[in-house]
Amino acid sequence: QVQLVESGGGLVQAGGSLRLSCAASGRTFGMYGLGWFRQAPGKDREFVAAISLSGGITDYTDSVKGRFTISRDTAKNMVTLQMNSLKPEDTAVYYCAALSALKYFSTAKYQPDEYDIWGQGTQVTVSS
Repeated sequence: QVQLVESGGGLVQAGGSLRLSCAASGRTFGMYGLGWFRQAPGKDREFVAAISLSGGITDYTDSVKGRFTISRDTAKNMVTLQMNSLKPEDTAVYYCAALSALKYFSTAKYQPDEYDIWGQGTQVTVSS
């Protein structure tokens, strides 16, 4: 079973950058699609980005396209989210999550309930 641990959150001014990392344990890491979600206070958890098993296919919510980049290093069991040009509305707890391989190639990848494994989350705060 894969376990996920996020790191890299913090406080940054608007326009700044942060790099979130998600370290995975478990030999089956390469069998999962991976996603990043976020949840702001009082709001539902929302999809941010996802990446396929091979890393060759990525998806982003419209509000982060051109600013965020998701990548994975299967050899290191790591997925990262590079966040540039941050805005106050990006403030949230960010979670990485693992999705079964077949579900990645469907709209299931946008739905938090379809993910099988979650990290504990890391806080990102963007000040104006």
